[in-house]
Amino acid sequence: MRSPKLAALELRRFGRGKLPRAAMVALLLLPLLYGALYLWSFWDPYGRLDRIPVALVNDDRGATVGGEHLAAGDDIVKGLRDSDTFEWHEVSAGEARDGVEDGTYYLSLTMPSDFSRRIASSSGDAPETGALQVRTNDANNYIVGQISRSVFSEVRTAASTKASRAVLDRIFISFSDIHGKTVEAAEGADQLTGGIGKAEKGSKDLADGLKDAKSGSGELSKGLTKLTKGASDLEDGAKRVSEGTQKLADNVNAVYDDAGPFLKDNEKSIGDAARLVADSATAVDHNLKELVQAAPGAARSAHTASETLDDVYREHCETPLLTGDICPALKKAKQAAADVSTVADDLNTLIADQNGDLKTLRANLGTLRKQALALADRSPHLYEDVDGAVKQINALNSGAGKVATGARKLHSGLGTAGSGASDLDDGVGKLSTGAEDLNGGIYKLGDGSGKLAGGLHDGAGQIPDYGKQDRDRRTKVMADPVQLAARDLHKAPNYGTGFAPYFIPLSLWVGAMVAYMLIQPLNRRALAAGAAASRIALAGWLPVVAVGVLQTAALMAVLHWAIGLQMVRAAGTVGFLFLVSACFAALVQWLNARFGAAGRILVLALLMLQLTSAGGTYPVQTSPRFFNAIHPFLPMSYIVEALRRLITGGGLGPVWQACGVLVAFTAGALALTALSARRHQVWTLDRLHPELSL
Repeated sequence: MRSPKLAALELRRFGRGKLPRAAMVALLLLPLLYGALYLWSFWDPYGRLDRIPVALVNDDRGATVGGEHLAAGDDIVKGLRDSDTFEWHEVSAGEARDGVEDGTYYLSLTMPSDFSRRIASSSGDAPETGALQVRTNDANNYIVGQISRSVFSEVRTAASTKASRAVLDRIFISFSDIHGKTVEAAEGADQLTGGIGKAEKGSKDLADGLKDAKSGSGELSKGLTKLTKGASDLEDGAKRVSEGTQKLADNVNAVYDDAGPFLKDNEKSIGDAARLVADSATAVDHNLKELVQAAPGAARSAHTASETLDDVYREHCETPLLTGDICPALKKAKQAAADVSTVADDLNTLIADQNGDLKTLRANLGTLRKQALALADRSPHLYEDVDGAVKQINALNSGAGKVATGARKLHSGLGTAGSGASDLDDGVGKLSTGAEDLNGGIYKLGDGSGKLAGGLHDGAGQIPDYGKQDRDRRTKVMADPVQLAARDLHKAPNYGTGFAPYFIPLSLWVGAMVAYMLIQPLNRRALAAGAAASRIALAGWLPVVAVGVLQTAALMAVLHWAIGLQMVRAAGTVGFLFLVSACFAALVQWLNARFGAAGRILVLALLMLQLTSAGGTYPVQTSPRFFNAIHPFLPMSYIVEALRRLITGGGLGPVWQACGVLVAFTAGALALTALSARRHQVWTLDRLHPELSL
């Protein structure tokens, strides 16, 4: 009978009663329960962290930074609540400590009272680090403690980054302030350069002016020497004037002592006399006028009369017409007329010659008249006027004395001034030299200020001036300058998907192990019939392979449609698992066929060795050397690696390598099972009475 028919007969045996059918159903579902339950429980533990109770203690009292209130603890609490990382319970420090101890909370996170103050100190003179306090209790759960360290490391990094951004933002603002002040300083330096240029021009003008001043001070010194001599002359003259005014005052006062009472008592008489003088001046002026007008006519009349008398005298006395005493009288009359004519001519000539003097006389008479009238008008106050004039003369005398005293002081002062002018001349000379030095120094200062202004402008250009958006971008980069550019080539979407390559072959191994508890590894009918050893091995292997295929189909259907396992290469995964089931069936068959009851223990032992050396959880390199040594020689090592590539993606090199290894293990196990079948065709005393039976 052929091996497939023998395998079919073996499977039909499970359809002859309820219990065999139930056993077959259990056999088919056992890998499903084993693998699916394991993966379901591990499917996405990180997605359910919000169910883990964690104590949150915020004792932070806050701090003040730059006039603004900083509450870092409140910010962290808000961020944690928004993140839904854990099931947060805000409690006191005592409640948190007791809760972690008795298991109410898996762990606690505490913001100490000085948390904000320590963070704010980063911008002060004595910066301190702010510490987030985490309390765990591995007696509650070790894995939660490991998870919390990862979570809180991110919290710490976020808090540190935020604090760093605040500090860096203040630094960049300081840069902007420094830039602004440097620009102001540069502008001030420009103004300074302009001012120094003006100062340099002014210092040059000063030097030139001081040269002129030096020349002028020399002339001043010479002039003061002359002034001193003049002041000496002035002092002498003022002294003589003072002496003269003193004599005048003495004489006036002496006269006033005599005339003053007379004037006081005779003001009316003086007024009358003055009016008389005015009237007389008027009359004399009138008479002079008439005299000037009448003199020519009188001279002509006098000549006419003289000529007439001459004619009469010649006519009557030179001829003997008349005789007697009349001729002598006529002669005297003629002579008198001639004298009168001569006098008239002389008067007329005198008037004609003295016409200017007469006009002056008449003008003086007018002035005299006016003055006499003025005197007459002032005569009622004449005493007062004379008294005032005397007082003015006395005041003049006093002023002359003061002038003499001042002239003496002026002479003395000019002597001192002359000495000072000489010193001034020396000082101005020194000032002139210093001004020239000042001009040279200011020129150098102007050159240096120009370089300073240029340097400040260059410095202002090199000092950054960041706006708010630029500051935010730069502080974000500098607070967290190194980003992890994580690129997951073939990312497993959840924890269960990552562990599926480990739990699926485990469940199939268990399925094969239990299958050979119900199915004989070597078909007894074939052994009894003396069939070929290879047929006997295949007849015991094929039924379990068929069961393994059904187990694989059921397991993968539930994992995919019920639990949600997504496979990059679903068909390849299922086909590869069929090969895995065939290989595991061959290995378990051989161990059971070769070692009998002890083989079942060896199956478990081989399972343990494969689980611990396959690298399904942690990389095998992290395991002790023993497991690293056996890792390359066990099939599950290759199965786990191949399933990772089939489920999450990646190159197929490990898959083909695993297929080759599984085929080799399967062929080798079947060959060894055939050898065991040949041995079982010979009955021995040990087979009739085995030492151990399971």
